[in-house]
Amino acid sequence: MTYLQRVLANALIFISLSVLFPNQVYVESLTMAIAASFVLSILNTLVKPILILLSLPLNIMTLGLFSFVISAGMLQLTSNLLGNYRFGFSSFAMSILVAIVMAIVNAIVSDHNIDKYADR
Repeated sequence: MTYLQRVLANALIFISLSVLFPNQVYVESLTMAIAASFVLSILNTLVKPILILLSLPLNIMTLGLFSFVISAGMLQLTSNLLGNYRFGFSSFAMSILVAIVMAIVNAIVSDHNIDKYADR
């Protein structure tokens, strides 16, 4: 999956979750969802590896489940950078739920993309 496809997929996830959970996830517009997805990708590239390295013992003890907490933290940081009135979550638990949904959808889309090119 290319970078642009991943950004658009994450933006669609944000939009669809704001429709499914209107009181818990707020996205102002499609443009804001794309901007949030872009900011999240930059944070995942620059900040997330450092946090994963620092929390490695805790991540090992929880068998990798702490990575969802780190992903939720990245979502909260994205929300704070863009402004909670444009893109935000009602609670940290909702951020964890969004992180889990994003991981599942991205795994399905990536797996489908790999299968598409493996038949050649």
